[in-house]
Amino acid sequence: MAEETPVVRAIGVKNLRTDQLHSNPHNPRMLFDRVDMAPLRDSIRRVKILVPLTVYSEKKSGKYFILDGQRRWMCAQEVGLETVPVNEVEEPTLVENIVTMFQIHKLRLDWELMPTALKLELLMDKVKDRSERRMAALTGLDQAVVVRCKKLLSFPKRYQDQMLDADPAKRIKADFFIELYPILHDRVTAKYDWFKPNAFTDAMLEKHQTRALKAVTEFRFVKQQLNNSAKANRIGMMGRRLREFADDPALPISHLAIDTIKTAATARKIAKSAADLYNVIDALDPDQYYGEGELWKSLERLSELIRKRLRQLGRRVDK
Repeated sequence: MAEETPVVRAIGVKNLRTDQLHSNPHNPRMLFDRVDMAPLRDSIRRVKILVPLTVYSEKKSGKYFILDGQRRWMCAQEVGLETVPVNEVEEPTLVENIVTMFQIHKLRLDWELMPTALKLELLMDKVKDRSERRMAALTGLDQAVVVRCKKLLSFPKRYQDQMLDADPAKRIKADFFIELYPILHDRVTAKYDWFKPNAFTDAMLEKHQTRALKAVTEFRFVKQQLNNSAKANRIGMMGRRLREFADDPALPISHLAIDTIKTAATARKIAKSAADLYNVIDALDPDQYYGEGELWKSLERLSELIRKRLRQLGRRVDK
């Protein structure tokens, strides 16, 4: 049975004083960078607000809170609009509030993931369900995004706060912690007595901020070397190199390289085979092979396997 999404009911459209409105405390977006809003601010200065904000009145306080239109409201304040058009709806429950916010924003550009994770945590606690599938159905988020959010929630608050810094220049992107997560929870690093997740995270942050790590995706190379060390029975050597890498901020990531000639050669072979198969399928006429059931079954199995492997890597896979 499809997940039933809580909805809020409309009351009507009217104008409200700009200073009567308040930010929604359960907005999963939270961070709004001023530079990104410049085009919207210029538009509102020229033609005012054309699409009404969606708001509700809190019975307890009588205050109006925004469900949809936070950026429009902020720009209206900055350009000095005294009133804004609003579409008032009935006050939602906590679950309806959070779910509605997710549903409103799900088709828009991605926003910072840590605020989303915090609201997802509140929703999971409220409905007493931490299932990725249930949360994806409720919020409209891709299931892989829910998994990424849960990874962020596993980090201590001080790291979460770094992802919430109001200054974009100081803010640490969520991708840093998501890419680091597999290393912190790897079965090989768990064997090292010296390995402490928070201390290692601090060391990697220093490397990231000094550009010794050129991209957060380099953590995938670290994970690959951990895997290779286990297969080659070189866990001890890898432990020494990883500790040296963490202790020396200037040491490059190449210091961790384990003999990967066979792995690299296999990867190139698979990539070439994948490219060849892509070209064959791209040139295939579906009408001509319409009745070849075994062909389509084989391609479906291949598609499912590729998606499975991509999910294991933490890659986002479209539905």
